[in-house]
Amino acid sequence: MHNLTTKLKKLNYFWKRSQVPTQEPVEISIIDKLIIFLICIVISIISSYKLLLVPFLQSSVVVSWFIAFFEILISCGFLILVSRKENPTINSRQILLIISLLLIVQAIKNIFRFTISPLSIIVPPALIISQGMGTITALAWVSIASLSWPDSITEINKTLLLITLICSCIVSVLGGKIRSRAQLLQLSIFVPLGALFTQWLLIGDDQSSLVNNQEYFISNGKIFSDSLLLAIIMLIVILFIPIFESIFGLLTKARLLELADKEKPLIRRLSIEAPGTFEHTLLICGLAEEATRMIGGDIDLIKTGSLYHDVGKLHAPNWFIENQDGSKNPHDEIDDPLKSAEILQAHVDEGLKFARKNRLPKPIANFIPEHQGTLKMGYFLHKAEEKKLNFKESDFRYKGPIPQSKETAILMLADGCEAALRAMDIKASDNEALETISKIVNSRQIDGQLDDSNLSKGEIFLIKKSFLNVWKRIRHRRIQYPTIKNNTFS
Repeated sequence: MHNLTTKLKKLNYFWKRSQVPTQEPVEISIIDKLIIFLICIVISIISSYKLLLVPFLQSSVVVSWFIAFFEILISCGFLILVSRKENPTINSRQILLIISLLLIVQAIKNIFRFTISPLSIIVPPALIISQGMGTITALAWVSIASLSWPDSITEINKTLLLITLICSCIVSVLGGKIRSRAQLLQLSIFVPLGALFTQWLLIGDDQSSLVNNQEYFISNGKIFSDSLLLAIIMLIVILFIPIFESIFGLLTKARLLELADKEKPLIRRLSIEAPGTFEHTLLICGLAEEATRMIGGDIDLIKTGSLYHDVGKLHAPNWFIENQDGSKNPHDEIDDPLKSAEILQAHVDEGLKFARKNRLPKPIANFIPEHQGTLKMGYFLHKAEEKKLNFKESDFRYKGPIPQSKETAILMLADGCEAALRAMDIKASDNEALETISKIVNSRQIDGQLDDSNLSKGEIFLIKKSFLNVWKRIRHRRIQYPTIKNNTFS
């Protein structure tokens, strides 16, 4: 019994140590909070005002309205809470989008409740939210939108409402995982077809003829018209998703994959004008991607962020060692550590300018300053100490901020480990490589660079192991082929 208690205590200890610290949500201004609250009030009024439209207003009616009003208001608050819990970096524009979609849906329910199917009202917004804000937020939105009808739910075909809820949940789950526009198009075809088949199976429609009855295409409850309208609206939504991405700062997986295309102008420039930096970027990308996969992070985000993290070096590629041919180093010519430190900081500042000019989404632009955090520029700090210059330590630190997400923190660690691992002897043991990785990671921890990253100790351990695994894969010998006149070996 004593051994069992001891084991349970140990398990509890390791569980607590491995837990992710709570990440503070992005602060929202008072003006934005007020606008969001007013929209929630309008939603509550739209959803409940019909309870007051009776010939004789009695206290029981007022109480029913009061309960319905606050039920919707609390639901809106719950939806905002869920969205901020799922994505602490969500901004006020994105919250306004979620709430505004709910407002539009509630208004449509009042105006077109007898002419438009619930399928066409609820499913398309679920696709937008799942693509931009995540599956859990979309599911919460669908739950509220499906249950909060202005009229009694008994006046709606319950089977149709159930089909709507199932279709919306499918779109919410798949929409959060879809990684291309082609898959979105497939979803816009198969979901309406599934709704058509399910309605035909569970509801049927014996009162209409597909060929002769015009109502078949425009009336609520006509299974073909419901599915056709749903397909059309979903296709329209897919066409407008890039506009939503731009206006509300949404970052969908399809958008991330588009940005990760190496033929994009900025990445192409990097490969041509700063080939050493580009090669360094690809190596870091491999390390960071493996580590992110190991801890269950956003692989598409870090893959794309890694490609753009050093674009600021395009402003002066030859000032960075990986782009130099070995003949001369401009830093040796100026022989001024303070000036050299300013040039290093400039690659971050210029990178942010490139990001704004090329309209990179903010989560991608965040990789540019956060992968350096407030790290010391050790080489030039040492040079300044040798020269006994008058300086402050802050003169040789990047401006930051320190990593604010797991992905940017992983990139910082990969950036530090890449050069050290590549420089190791090919005969080095796994323990030696792991010791090198641990020294770099631990130094970042001691320096406070990972304090805001939301990485747990267990995840940091997994990151170290993943870096080691990547190093073991790329550390390999090449056979020395014999040299002959007509060399046909490969």
